[in-house]
Amino acid sequence: MDHSYRANLNGSGDNGNSRPRRPGFAGAYPVADPEPLPAPAQDAASRVFAFVEDLFFLSKIQDTGRKMNVKVEFVKTEKDLADHMKNNGEEKPSLIIFDLNNANAKPLSLIPKLKNKLKKGTSIIGFLSHVQGDLKQKAHEVGCDMVLPRSAFSQNLPQLLRRHGAADVDSAAGD
Repeated sequence: MDHSYRANLNGSGDNGNSRPRRPGFAGAYPVADPEPLPAPAQDAASRVFAFVEDLFFLSKIQDTGRKMNVKVEFVKTEKDLADHMKNNGEEKPSLIIFDLNNANAKPLSLIPKLKNKLKKGTSIIGFLSHVQGDLKQKAHEVGCDMVLPRSAFSQNLPQLLRRHGAADVDSAAGD
């Protein structure tokens, strides 16, 4: 039986796999990726650090950082972060990303230390599973600026890296 008539019902040409749209209701709007930042100098200091060991998110952050021309450094401990900051000439990071399920980094004890040390110039963002409400609340209590479910973190990663990967001149103008 020929079902090609269904494609004309909703005008989408998807072979009738979805119901027709109601008049006056638009479909989903495509989300445009933000423009990448200008390419940094080879010796530019990293402004974004991540305490992430999950290989899926590690590669996702690396790929997105590469596309956005933002240098992201992955660290495992507070000492690693301090060493990287010394190599950057004591420049404060703009963003620190935590996988709140990364037991090796001990995020709930490390976040308050970093907040006291780095003050307001650094944003700390954590991500977790959407069902971990208690962990989300604890992360906010210890000083995490933003806690996102994994899906929202993935979706907003280009915008986050673009915002925090820009040079101080750009971020100072936005404050």
